[in-house]
Amino acid sequence: MHEIFPLILEKLLLVKLFTHNTTLFLYNALMIPVLFFSLYFLITCFRTLTLKSSPQLSIKPKIKNWPFVTIQIPTFNEIVAIRCAKKCLNFNYPSNKFEIIIGDDSNNKNVSRKIDKFANQHPNKIKVTRRGLNVGFKAGNLNHMIKYSKGEIIIIFDSDFIPGKNFLEAIVKPFINDKKVGCVQARWGFINPNQNLVTILASSTILFYHRIVAPLNKRFNVPLLFGSGMAIRKKNIEKLGGWQEWSLTEDVEFALKSLRNGYKTIYLDDLVVKGEVPFTVKDLKKQQKKWAYGTFNAFIDHWRGIIFGNFSINQKICIITTLLGYFSTLFLALFIIFGLVSFWTGNPEPFNIQRFLSESIRSIAISSGFLISSIIALKMENCGKNIGKLIVSCFSVGFVVTLGICQGLINSIIGKRMNWDMIQKKGNNLKK
Repeated sequence: MHEIFPLILEKLLLVKLFTHNTTLFLYNALMIPVLFFSLYFLITCFRTLTLKSSPQLSIKPKIKNWPFVTIQIPTFNEIVAIRCAKKCLNFNYPSNKFEIIIGDDSNNKNVSRKIDKFANQHPNKIKVTRRGLNVGFKAGNLNHMIKYSKGEIIIIFDSDFIPGKNFLEAIVKPFINDKKVGCVQARWGFINPNQNLVTILASSTILFYHRIVAPLNKRFNVPLLFGSGMAIRKKNIEKLGGWQEWSLTEDVEFALKSLRNGYKTIYLDDLVVKGEVPFTVKDLKKQQKKWAYGTFNAFIDHWRGIIFGNFSINQKICIITTLLGYFSTLFLALFIIFGLVSFWTGNPEPFNIQRFLSESIRSIAISSGFLISSIIALKMENCGKNIGKLIVSCFSVGFVVTLGICQGLINSIIGKRMNWDMIQKKGNNLKK
């Protein structure tokens, strides 16, 4: 018996040594993609800051014959859709030139009754469509609504968005000015960015894309769609086969399909439409998990067309890095995990706080590109007062959100199907 313990101890030491060497190797190897994405974020940020502004809203041609527009508001158990529709009723646009459709997939009868009551108050302006089930998720709802849409141009809002009075005119004008324009996307703003640490992280993450990435994509004529505050020619939706049902990011998938077919997409970075961001850790994790899963799935569906399609090198780089950006989070998570394991499985010695801190600082510096770029995006949005809270949020809420992103990417890689999850909206709790 006494002879067995040394053997067991020897084997455990060998396992520990193997674990240490393996994780140390992987830690050092992962430093390459982590540093790559960090530099990519910083270079993209610098490149965007040096772009010359090109305000499209300053062009105000006199328009007599405005096109007929259908505003679609897909919803699932979200009474906040009424708030969005009310805002749309106030558009500074010829009243006989637009209609509003609320696509109600709700299984909550109380929500549906309230939507019907509101629609009945505006019988000549608002229609309600229903399918009975949320088949195909949001994309299925949009495909159903298109059957009842009279508009030449389709405007889509998520139910929590609150467009301003001049929004409709501004987003329609590019279609009138250029018949080759197939899609127009507005920049997102936020209703509740300062609610708590979760909303600060949520809004800063989206700001990074809208303030840093999207303007560069616009510069190279490959802007994507964001799912809300967007406009598309109805005939283009029909020609391209509609929205991809069961997709969690049908907007990205359609944008790629549209670009590949030669339709022009316009990003109006000076037209802002506000919506809510998740205010609980659970919901922010859901949102980012969904976006990571759907964005990579869109890349899988279209990678051949992107790489071998009729895009310039710069356009291909913009599209690919945008679609694969979430992998920076996966690499960073593995980088941290393997780094910690290799540190704690090293040669037994007294805990060296100086070494631990120096390694931690080095790792943070290597991976700080996204955080620095997000801070710059906050400054661009005149929200510099939130920088401290953003840093705290990144090193607290961010760890949970990172887990969700990794789950979404892994599910996409292994082909595991994900369901659409409803995210809480403050607007659903407001008195209508």
